[in-house]
Amino acid sequence: MGRKIIYIVSGLIVLLLLAAVLLPFIFDANKFKPQVESAAESALGRKVAIGNIRLALFSGGVSVEDIAISEDRKFGSGSFLEAKSVAVGVEMMPLIFSRQLHVTGVTIDQPEVTLLRAASGEWNFSTLGAKSAASPAASSSSGSAANVSVQKIEIRNGKLTVGQSGSNAKRHEYDQMNLTGSDLSYTSQFPFQFSATAPGNGSIKLTGKAGPLNQTDAAQTPLEATLEIHSLDLTLTGFVDPSSGIAGVLDFAGTLSSDGQMVNSKGKVTASKLKLVPGGSPASQAVQVDYDTNYGLKPQTGSLKQGDVHIGKAVAHMTGTFNNSGETPAVAMKLTGADMPASDLESVLPAVGVVLPSGASLKEGTMNADLTINGPVDKLVTTGQVKLSNGKLAGFDLGAKMGALSSFAGIPKGSDTVIETFSSDLRVAPQGIRSDNLNLVVPAIGSMTGSGTIGADKALNFLMLAHLSASNSPMGKIAGLTSAGGGQKGSQGGIPFKIQGTASKPEFIPEVGAMAGSILKGAVGNVPATGQDVQNLGKQLGGLFGKKKQ
Repeated sequence: MGRKIIYIVSGLIVLLLLAAVLLPFIFDANKFKPQVESAAESALGRKVAIGNIRLALFSGGVSVEDIAISEDRKFGSGSFLEAKSVAVGVEMMPLIFSRQLHVTGVTIDQPEVTLLRAASGEWNFSTLGAKSAASPAASSSSGSAANVSVQKIEIRNGKLTVGQSGSNAKRHEYDQMNLTGSDLSYTSQFPFQFSATAPGNGSIKLTGKAGPLNQTDAAQTPLEATLEIHSLDLTLTGFVDPSSGIAGVLDFAGTLSSDGQMVNSKGKVTASKLKLVPGGSPASQAVQVDYDTNYGLKPQTGSLKQGDVHIGKAVAHMTGTFNNSGETPAVAMKLTGADMPASDLESVLPAVGVVLPSGASLKEGTMNADLTINGPVDKLVTTGQVKLSNGKLAGFDLGAKMGALSSFAGIPKGSDTVIETFSSDLRVAPQGIRSDNLNLVVPAIGSMTGSGTIGADKALNFLMLAHLSASNSPMGKIAGLTSAGGGQKGSQGGIPFKIQGTASKPEFIPEVGAMAGSILKGAVGNVPATGQDVQNLGKQLGGLFGKKKQ
């Protein structure tokens, strides 16, 4: 008896295996193509076209070839998603015996997805699944999209193209895109995980929960997630205009939280090789920013509530607003910092177009800054005041660089320049740097005042006055004569000179014409005490003019 049971069971197994092999050939799954397309269009609100459908009995589903989901009509007539094949997990018994379609999951291999953003801020995926979608199938389907749910959806090794809408807009590709979501519906929250490789071998990973799906605008679906970005090259993302001069490699770790209307983001950004202006050079030290922002999805405006900028031990604080509603994002920010170590700040000076003389470095001192940053990100303008106190410019002898002026003034020479204070009103723009109300106090020399520019090509053009501390030297007497009041109390006497050349190799050039005119005026108002003084001054001026001393 037992042997007969074994034979019967074995025979049934053979019959089942035979049926499994033959069923795909005798059962035409394409009969369900209209039903599959209709269900997909009802859920997505887009036209969906599929190719051949094959049974995958052992995996419990069907394989769909050549699937295409149409683009939102406002963004063109192409496809939003295309894939060569899609595996659809179904419950086989209802499909075979009752011809009822119960979808358990969808796996899309190597799809190509295009994400486009309009000038209004709307994305082409916003209308996916929207109630107001104009798809004929969506409006005629007896099932409601709100009743559609998918146990699992998976996208493997896809290619994501991101850019602005329009035929001439630049678009950039993200490879190895993978997306997994489970228990997707319009009525509950669902977990998901997204990852992709960014241009330049960077990586993006987003993990969290989203939902319930917003049936009017998918972009307004609530979200709670963590975001990790590694080695993201700003110049390759397509979101920053190369002409802006902004460049660098970003790492990020933080959170995203959205209620569908307002997005809050907190985290830490680390920027390496940062550049902020055209012609700038990469910063030699990473810049870290601990931030907290709010962003309104519909107005496309936000506020930076916290922006703590760390450069070594130097800390500055940035707050303000930003606007993403135009073609180019714009900001209105305030940056302040007090008692910041100058030696740490030196590493980021090249990023804003400031270059120290060749071989020089800031070894001591503290910096205070009070700056405003305004404008579109590709044409930022920074204005405000900076002040350096008790600094040392190592490897640069300002006295020696002043040439003949230094010799006549009796200025001591050394390997470094000790700076008591340096302050200036600055304007940093793509065209270069403008410095006004510049005041430099070097105890070994005196003080220097003036204004000028540093061009985008690092060319210097400054007009300065040197107020020498050695007032009894020949040049000190000349300085007295150059004042309108003949060196009397309240005068503005000084030795006029220019700073030209480049930031790495400055040239100090005496303003001979201006100096001679000032001396004549001073002499008229205050004749030197003795004829010998006049003779000595003439000899010194002759040397300054390039003549041989007598």
